[in-house]
Amino acid sequence: MANANASVSPSSVKKILLSTFGALVVAVALLFGAILPAEYGLDPLGTGSLLGLNALGQEQPISTQPGEYRVDSGELSLYPAEWVEYFYRLDEGSSMLFSWEANGPVEYNFHAAPDGAPPGYAESFDAQAQNSGFGTYTAPFDGIHGWYWENVGTEPITISISTAGFYLSVQEGRARASGFKDLTDLRGNPIPRQPEN
Repeated sequence: MANANASVSPSSVKKILLSTFGALVVAVALLFGAILPAEYGLDPLGTGSLLGLNALGQEQPISTQPGEYRVDSGELSLYPAEWVEYFYRLDEGSSMLFSWEANGPVEYNFHAAPDGAPPGYAESFDAQAQNSGFGTYTAPFDGIHGWYWENVGTEPITISISTAGFYLSVQEGRARASGFKDLTDLRGNPIPRQPEN
């Protein structure tokens, strides 16, 4: 009968350490070779594309959106040195397609303000002197998102804009001595003012 108090031999300690190291190597190989490509679309070793695992980690091609799908278009007239702001209310993750063109020189800034932001706060995403813009926008947060255009020329201009997507409303604000005008959407419907907190 074997002695229960016998000490562990050095060969047993060596086997335990080798087994632990081997398990660690296998775990790292699985992480980089299979888990990262399948779950996150990251393929540092190339095994994801070799084994077809990358497709598992990609975003799904269909994304449902809450709310009504809208299609709007309009024209904005600006005198020299006049500006206009056009804002869309979007929820986080909602998207819209846009296309706008001006028939004269304008400077613009596409920016957004999250709900609850202090007055005057905005995050700018695109600011240029350019006469047109086309693309897709996905809202990074709930709030208002839109353009500021300024006529930097010496003649009146017109901006034509078309949008389509999952926005809730459209608001317009202009440079006027009396401040912002009453807001309407592009269909001409009045937009009720939000109560201030």
